Amino acid sequence: MAAHHPRGSAATQRNIDQSSDALSAAANKHMESHYDWYRELSAEDRSWVGLVAQAGIAAFIAWFRDPSQSPALSVDVFGTAPRELTRSISLVQTLDLVRSVVDVVEDEVSLLAAPGDEQNLREAALRYSREVAFAAAQVYAGAAEARGAWDARLESLVVDAVLRGEADDSMQSRASALGWGSVSHVTVIAGVSPEGNAAEVVDLVRRVTHRLIVNSLAAVQGHRLVVILGGLADPSPTVRALTQHFGDGPIVIGPTVPHLFAAGRSARAALSGLTAARAWPDAPRPVLADELLVERVLSGDAAARRALIDRIYHPLFAAGKSLFETATTYLDEGGRLESTARVLFVHPNTVRYRLGRIAVVTGYDLSQPREAHTVRLALAVGRLAESSQRGWRRSLQGNDPVSHETPNGPSFVGNL
Repeated sequence: MAAHHPRGSAATQRNIDQSSDALSAAANKHMESHYDWYRELSAEDRSWVGLVAQAGIAAFIAWFRDPSQSPALSVDVFGTAPRELTRSISLVQTLDLVRSVVDVVEDEVSLLAAPGDEQNLREAALRYSREVAFAAAQVYAGAAEARGAWDARLESLVVDAVLRGEADDSMQSRASALGWGSVSHVTVIAGVSPEGNAAEVVDLVRRVTHRLIVNSLAAVQGHRLVVILGGLADPSPTVRALTQHFGDGPIVIGPTVPHLFAAGRSARAALSGLTAARAWPDAPRPVLADELLVERVLSGDAAARRALIDRIYHPLFAAGKSLFETATTYLDEGGRLESTARVLFVHPNTVRYRLGRIAVVTGYDLSQPREAHTVRLALAVGRLAESSQRGWRRSLQGNDPVSHETPNGPSFVGNL
């Protein structure tokens, strides 16, 4: 211990020795009357806090008897309690405990100190309390560092489980330990990891999301940085704030799902989009995975193919023959209104009306080149699906011997 004080008189030392139990009881009573947090602790934790106070007083008595000694306060005082106590009471509350002990000693100075020794005892108590406060900070810093390393490991395991689609019991228990057991509106974001230490990259993401008061999990996996955001119906503003902490290249936002245990779907879409985004060099950054459906289909993403069929082909087919034919003809005619009207033998205003209806039914405006491209691909994969399904049904009925020689049919239908 760096601070020393004159050795107290033998009478003062004797008085303190004889009053150690009374001082401990007084410290506990002081905390009981002054601090709500202490009264709300469990009986077990209150017992541990009492032992810490008692150990602190005992260590003070030993130091006051021989100030040349430098006790290891983190062991002598806090070694009596389990590390788990740092989860029950905060560092500020621990300092309240130290303050209680000091207040009790100061209140009893007139009874504990021999005549002329009062000031010496007060100064010794203040110096000792300062050392105990530093020791407490060291204990909490060590606990925080260990907990941070453990949480980082858990976080990496949870992110890995989400990417693998493994929403099993172990993943759920780890997520609950990280406070994600009841987090809703979960979105997975995937991008290129920046250069540098992976731990530092993840730490930067944590700091940004903490400042924005957003739940997040993050991990660097190879060249990818994967971030999971929770509690956001619209994650786009947060992702834009994180953009500078990704490396160069696309950043893909997966669809928002109800909770972490359904996040595998969001992760698959984000990772598929990250792979396919190179086919759209002018894609916005960040970009939604749903905006990359065309590129994802071209890269072999079955989920994207199903999405195009379900969102565009089936609704358009169900809307009636006139809308379906108008969409097909308009795309085949290169988006020319008059030419489409001539082929369909209708008035151009009728084509305009139908295009408006198509936009309502599908959510895609055929007058926009990229959206028209998406609808064209949806119609193509939809027709392929219908053709494969019919061929597979005929093969089951034994009416189409040729279809037995095309094994891709059944597997395609199974993915619809």
